[in-house]
Formats: sequence, C-alpha cells, structure tokens
Amino acid sequence: MAVPLPVPDAEGIYTFPDDLVRAHQQWTDQLAERHRAHDYRIIELKAPHSGHPHFIEMRHPTGRPVLVVEPHHDDFALSASGTFLAHPRPLTVVTVFSRSTSVHPALENTYDTEADVSGLRNQEGAAALAPLAAARLLLGHKDADPPYRPCVQDQLERVTEELREVIAAHPDAELLAPAAVTRHPDHLLVREASVRLGCRWFWEDLAFWSTYALAGCDQHLFRARTGPAPVPELVDITGVVLDKVTVLRMHGSQMHPARKMYRPIRHAWTTAAGLLTGTGTYAERFYRTESP
Repeated sequence: MAVPLPVPDAEGIYTFPDDLVRAHQQWTDQLAERHRAHDYRIIELKAPHSGHPHFIEMRHPTGRPVLVVEPHHDDFALSASGTFLAHPRPLTVVTVFSRSTSVHPALENTYDTEADVSGLRNQEGAAALAPLAAARLLLGHKDADPPYRPCVQDQLERVTEELREVIAAHPDAELLAPAAVTRHPDHLLVREASVRLGCRWFWEDLAFWSTYALAGCDQHLFRARTGPAPVPELVDITGVVLDKVTVLRMHGSQMHPARKMYRPIRHAWTTAAGLLTGTGTYAERFYRTESP
C-alpha cells in the first residue's frame, strides 16, 4: 500500500520538511520489508558519508538514449532525476567539474583535501544514479571557487572539444543540459558548450530556484539565456517523489539536517501548484527550443 504523499500546508514551508521526512521514512520501511522478502526489484543504497541504508526500486530504461551534461555531480539528481525515475530511459551522465574542495562546513576537517572531497562527491554521484542504471563519465575539471568570475575562454573551448568527442561516441542520444539560469560560472560554461554542440533540451536548475526566481534581474537573465519564448515542458513526478528523496539522500549524504536536501522538492511542488489542469502535486520543468 502506497504511503500518502505529503502536501505543504496552507501556511507555506514550515511543516513541509518534517512531513516529508516522516513520509519518506515510512516509504523506506515498506521497501526494506520488500527487500527482506527477496523482492529482486528493490535494491539497497548506502549514503556514502553516513553509511545509512535506503531502499529503492531499480529502474529498467527503455527508449531513445539520453546524454546528460551536468556541471557538478549533483545537478542532474537535483533537477531532473524525478522525470527519469518516472520514465526511465538509457542514460549516460557526463560530469564536467568532478574535482572539488566544496564540502559541508561541519565536515571540513573530515574531508580536508581535494582528493577526499572529490572522492566523497564521486561516491555520492554514483549512488544517486545507481537506481537509474546510468553510465557515468567524469571529465575531471576543477569547480570554480568563490568569489565567482566569468569562465575563461580557453576552458570553454577545452570543455567543448571534450564534450564533442563524447557526443560523437553517442550518435543516437538526445542531448540534455541545464538551462543555467544562475550566475554560477560552471553552469554558464556547460550551457554555452552544450548550445554550441546542438543541445535543444534543457532542465531548469531547481537547486538555485531561491537565488533567481524572485529577483527581477534574475528573471531577465533567465529569459536571456533560455530564449525569447522557450517552450516549457512539465513532467509530473508525484508518483516517484519519495524515491527522488532517496536519490537526494545519496547525492547529499554530507548535508545535515536532512531538510536541507529538500529545496528542489519544494520547488517541484511550487512548479506543479502553478499549473491550471491535468497534473499531480509535484513536477519538474524543462525547456525545448525545438520539437523532440
């Protein structure tokens, strides 16, 4: 029997995270019971930092392959994984900036070198993508350090050529990249490289929603980067939202308290709530500049 999905209360954000935590724990308990009963469809995932076990149903992808280009190990998981949990397709995820020194401040003494942080984040990325049966490619670039500055042209050219080789090895795949409606130079670089290489399908950067959605200048940047009339494509992820929480527990295993992981889920609810008809409670949003 399915667990009732949590819905934010009329007051807004205050009880939503706790409701979601409780619903997710009940869902995890149900899946653990199925796993103990030898249901082969259920796999166990362990959060890389804490080692805490979670359970999820393994997906079996079909249809046209998708080549995903993400700036960092978590961007696809945050912004678009619900869609592929609901509608699994063969995935290859290319992570451009796979070296990092960015870790939760409370863990800076535990992961105190670039190799340690990069290793943790690589494990988080692998665990998040495991239930989607996704192949992974790491390009090995170092992510930008604050204060952020515009990307260097030489790096853009280098990344573009590396991605060109990857795309050539996946001639049948549909290309998917972030809309990059942020000021983060890594996201802007990946979007520019993807556009140069013919990408026409973009996901909205849910992780950055709170930084750009409410500011007029950021709305202008969004329109400038997605084109004058991008076609929104909303995918209902209501039926898989608790599995997406499991994915977020993998990619953000270092984050605490747990509610810090749920910002993209909250935005997915906001996105769906703004629709007039024909959707569920949660949705992810994409943009296409041409028909698929």
